[in-house]
Amino acid sequence: MSSLKVMRNYRFRLYPNKEQEQKLLDWLEACRWIYNEALAQRKNAWEQERRSVTRTEQQVWLREAKKANKRLREVHSQAAQEVLFRVERAFAGFFRRVKNGDTPGYPRFKGKGRYKSLTFTQFGKGLGACLADGKLRLSKIGLVRIKLHRVIPGKVKTVTIKRDATGKWWAIFATEVEISAPLVRPGPAVGVDVGLEKFATLSNGENIENPRHLIKTERKLKCVQRSLFRKQKSSRNREKARRKLAKLHAKVRNQRRDFLHKVSRGLVNVYGFIAVENLNVRGMVRSHCLAKSIHDVSWSEFLAMLEYKAAEAGTKLVKVNPSGTSQECSNCGKTVPKDLFVRLHECPHCGLVLDRDVNAARNILKRALALEAA
Repeated sequence: MSSLKVMRNYRFRLYPNKEQEQKLLDWLEACRWIYNEALAQRKNAWEQERRSVTRTEQQVWLREAKKANKRLREVHSQAAQEVLFRVERAFAGFFRRVKNGDTPGYPRFKGKGRYKSLTFTQFGKGLGACLADGKLRLSKIGLVRIKLHRVIPGKVKTVTIKRDATGKWWAIFATEVEISAPLVRPGPAVGVDVGLEKFATLSNGENIENPRHLIKTERKLKCVQRSLFRKQKSSRNREKARRKLAKLHAKVRNQRRDFLHKVSRGLVNVYGFIAVENLNVRGMVRSHCLAKSIHDVSWSEFLAMLEYKAAEAGTKLVKVNPSGTSQECSNCGKTVPKDLFVRLHECPHCGLVLDRDVNAARNILKRALALEAA
């Protein structure tokens, strides 16, 4: 059986001591300075000379800057050089969005405390980072306690050290894993219509309820936000309120991600052919009055999870044009116009009466099967 290589990320909690934490914070500030300087160089070169600055030029600049700045010399060379890759990726993303006609979003300078992570680009004994005696050894930092709750499969390519909004530290291992190329798995076919009233409706009539994680926590979030705004800037009480708010947001995010993982895994385990809509979620959020609810259901994240899990399991996933799936009759194919608040599909042509979302899910499945047959 043939095999294929995939990249996976594994995240583990880090517990640096006070000395190690202070050094990591100093490194983050130094990396932030490098990022802002590199960004300013590119911006000024273009505005003043209409010239693009390359990463190679900036690597030469960084070597000279480290000679004159002791604070930069203390940062591990891999972490410092990786900052320049981030600047380059930021501009590559900017130019790609310009080319595609999207909102460009020019790369922005990082304010104090806004640079959250640094990356060691080599992993192994004698390199930037490695595992030793059940701890994570970081060059120039030392042995840092880590909660290794599972085995890390594959070959570790990079290690990113990240501090989240709640003040917790994490180690994220990017690994290359070799998996057996899956055979096409037999199983029933299903169409999936994602929504806001119900998280998803299947073509067989099954509904997956929307847990509304953000909406349920919104009242508490607003209360903590008001408390934060009343606190004096730069005070300890304001920092406590900020962390409390960050923990609430983290809880919502973790609940949502857990739900999406379980739903996507459940679908992939049961069905051999899954049809979904090819949604432009970013465009919908930009102009839709239900933007908050759309953010809460995280369709993009769900579809991304479904895609990679289906590929690894041998389940066929087909994306179809979403235009008119709710308006078209799944029985006779005639168009039956209806407003968003109308939840029942009643076809005057063939007499079909069906839940609006089930009708849409059946149309999604029909379109996917037609694409496969073509």
